[in-house]
Amino acid sequence: MRVMVTYPPLEGKGSPMLTQNRQFQWFHEPSYLYPCVPASAVTYLRELGHEVCWNDCIAEQKSWPQFLRLLDDFQPELVAMETKSPVVRQHWALVERIRQRVPGVRVVLFGDHIAGNPDETMEHSSVDYCITGGDYDFSLADLAAHLTRGDPLPGGFLARNDDGTWTNTGPYKGTRSLESLPFIDRDLTNAHLYFEKWKKRLPFMWTMAGRDCPYGRCTFCSWTVTYPRFSTVSPEHLCDEMEMLIARHGAREIFDDTGALPTGNWLIRLCNEMIGRRINEQVIFDCNFRFDYFTEKNVHLMKRAGFRKLILGIESASERTIDILDKSLTREQIVEGCRMASMAGLQPHLTLMVGYPWETREDAYETLELARYLMHNGLAHHLQATVVMPYPGTPLFDLCQRNGWIRFEPTQYERYDMTEPVCVLTDMDQEEVVRMAGQFYKLYLHPKFLAHQLRELRSPEDLDYMARGAKAIWGHIKDFAKIRPWTSAAAK
Repeated sequence: MRVMVTYPPLEGKGSPMLTQNRQFQWFHEPSYLYPCVPASAVTYLRELGHEVCWNDCIAEQKSWPQFLRLLDDFQPELVAMETKSPVVRQHWALVERIRQRVPGVRVVLFGDHIAGNPDETMEHSSVDYCITGGDYDFSLADLAAHLTRGDPLPGGFLARNDDGTWTNTGPYKGTRSLESLPFIDRDLTNAHLYFEKWKKRLPFMWTMAGRDCPYGRCTFCSWTVTYPRFSTVSPEHLCDEMEMLIARHGAREIFDDTGALPTGNWLIRLCNEMIGRRINEQVIFDCNFRFDYFTEKNVHLMKRAGFRKLILGIESASERTIDILDKSLTREQIVEGCRMASMAGLQPHLTLMVGYPWETREDAYETLELARYLMHNGLAHHLQATVVMPYPGTPLFDLCQRNGWIRFEPTQYERYDMTEPVCVLTDMDQEEVVRMAGQFYKLYLHPKFLAHQLRELRSPEDLDYMARGAKAIWGHIKDFAKIRPWTSAAAK
């Protein structure tokens, strides 16, 4: 079967941050995150004997005419596309445009927006199938087997009937072992294109050892719905993949995008494997982590194993907000975790949000002050800030909808793109919230932070890394420089 896994061109307010992203944004400065699971899907389908085409027009910067030529040349029998809330209407329209170009083609949509409310997409588009679980590789293989051999569809699908109605096959189980999948083919999926500007070493490669997070309860995270059951490969399997990336692609930096890398014995085994195989001498390793996973022992072991940047979710300094988000953290754990990590030579990277519907101006400034303290005292090396987005399908969205906290019709999905607050605000206006998100990035420009960075310069590589980071920071400052008022015309 001929299967195309694709990200067609999209129209909007800049470069769309769609792939492998939990929070959709339009960026002035394009940045491409490697879509690990769709890339795994196309690799797995080829291993099963299907003819496949990988096509990411966003990262490959291909135009609509170029996309149409690909459709004409490949003539897919099945087209699979990932979508998110701010662009879901574009994908609904794209389904019909693809049908007109390739008669008889079947189209399947997947992504966190679909997982949260799949019936809506079946109702508002002519799509043939929706995937409701997050393991798109297993699900697309099941769909291909259904279409070619008549195998019954397992749970995790909505399937269009001949009369236009649809059938729900039930919940996705997610019980298959990730180690049964082949390593992602990075050549097939153009993995060299996917790196943020602020990566220290190239070649830079992505892994995703777990789907998605061992904690898995944060109410704002769309992937708690997409991946209701956490699963992971063994530390040894992850090291096998890293060795392959080093040998075959010359990888010098690897980022693992598991929602939070597991701690405890799993982490100790990983570190010891990396040291024993001397992977730590060949690459630097970055990952997502949690503040409460740090111990005085494991931070030093992680440093020896080659860990460097750790992305850590603060989200807010307000304990009330942290409780509502079900983060299970305290301010003391945040500060102590940063202290332990930075003292061991690791580089904490903070994620923060502003614009919660219950948040006061004092709450927001408390978050900014905590970030300032950590950045200016050398306890954090990087940060990123966003405006709160209660994504459809998440517990936070349900909470906001029940309380009337969404400023507009909840189905105006184009407005969930972080260029304006979605939530009704307590005592700040829209412009103040967006500008405050930009204020976090200005912490990079303070002499205290710059002094810490300059003290750590050791090589021309470090200087180049800092210069590239400065360009990325300036892009983020521009992203939040001013309100871009939403209009219906802008969403077309």
